[in-house]
Amino acid sequence: MDQLEPLDPEFVAEQLSRPPFVTIPGVVNVRDLGSYPTHYSGLVTKPGLAYRSGEVSHITAEGMLRLRELGITTIYDLRSETEMLKYETPIPTVDGVEVVHIPVFKTEDYSPEAMSKRFELYASGKTEAFMILYAQILDNAGPAFGVVLRHIRDKPDSPCLFHCTAGKDRTGILAAILLKLAGVDDETIAQDYALTRVGREPAREMIMQRLSTVPYFAENMEAALNMFSSRAETMLAFLRMLEDRYGGVEQYLMNVVGLTDDDIATIRRNFLVPAPQTASSTQPGAEVPS
Repeated sequence: MDQLEPLDPEFVAEQLSRPPFVTIPGVVNVRDLGSYPTHYSGLVTKPGLAYRSGEVSHITAEGMLRLRELGITTIYDLRSETEMLKYETPIPTVDGVEVVHIPVFKTEDYSPEAMSKRFELYASGKTEAFMILYAQILDNAGPAFGVVLRHIRDKPDSPCLFHCTAGKDRTGILAAILLKLAGVDDETIAQDYALTRVGREPAREMIMQRLSTVPYFAENMEAALNMFSSRAETMLAFLRMLEDRYGGVEQYLMNVVGLTDDDIATIRRNFLVPAPQTASSTQPGAEVPS
């Protein structure tokens, strides 16, 4: 299916009602990273521990109640202050939930010159361009990613949610690292990444309105939509780059994030649980549009 065309609303609604999608009113692209099969026999990723999403600035009162129902105690915000100011999307106050601001990029990374180059790469929609962008994220995200991963290490019974703006690039890379560490296969990780194509659809008009204020995209909406493409082959290319450039997920976590062998072993152990042997475990989840 064309990444640039709107999806059928009935298809979107049906997909969003199925796992791994989770409904939190006011927040788009929410998914539970649990219940994925791994190469560890009889083990799956732990459901209800790590959630990924788009920005939470517009969460409703009902959405806040839903956070409490899910047991989410901490939200990690990967966005920069520049983004929050530009899009008027401040960090919300949620009773009983700690919101921790851990920006991947510093303020200086959002200079007009830096953003112009970044927009040009995004606009191409090419896998090679996304790899340049994703390498930038990997090189800058060590401290931020470390905070979330240490949460999994230290608080395996306290669910958390991490997000950026769209819940695709910074969020998608962190999700991929966590799933890869847990032994989820590359194809499954790529399919999870591609589900953002469905997850972001309810925010399509808002995204287009935002990008229409950016001179680079004002007269080229196709380039703007390329910025939000989430093709499975992009994630597969990222995973190859993670192996070739950084030596794989464990080497990246040690050399860039600063985790130890013991940290990595504990995070993996905390994020794995026995696979349920019930009929519900065989029910299909959301599908990536073909």
